[in-house]
Amino acid sequence: MKNWRILASVVLAMVLFLFPLSAEAASSSSITRSAGDEVIAKDYSGQSLMGREFTNVDLENANFSNADLRGGVFNGTVLEGVNLHGVDFSEGIAYLARFKNADLTDAILTDAMMLRSTFDNVEITGADFTNAVLDGPQVKKLCVKASGVNSRTGVDTRESLGCK
Repeated sequence: MKNWRILASVVLAMVLFLFPLSAEAASSSSITRSAGDEVIAKDYSGQSLMGREFTNVDLENANFSNADLRGGVFNGTVLEGVNLHGVDFSEGIAYLARFKNADLTDAILTDAMMLRSTFDNVEITGADFTNAVLDGPQVKKLCVKASGVNSRTGVDTRESLGCK
């Protein structure tokens, strides 16, 4: 029985060596649909944008207030001066997104993946970050000004960020 295992391992190794599986590289920008040229209007307030993807676009000063962005994607997106007041970005992805002078008051960001994104001079009063994944230095930066309770979830902003 032991010899069969060794023989099977040798045969499998030879097959993989002689007929290797092809490897294809992919980047996050190559697997997402870019909003690209279709980003014309910058007023998305109150709209249902569930699952909408914004890749490598400049959304400076766009208005997403009270929009439904659940499962949305901001990949390499400039979100400078953007209004995200009251937005629901639950289970969304913001990768390499730049939030600067953005309004995230009363936003729901539960279970959002926000790695490699930066938050400079953002307003987060009442934002709910429960189970959101952010880089440690960004969490520390947000904790400095975290306050309030989200009006819809009832969650304290400092608690949702894990501030000490």
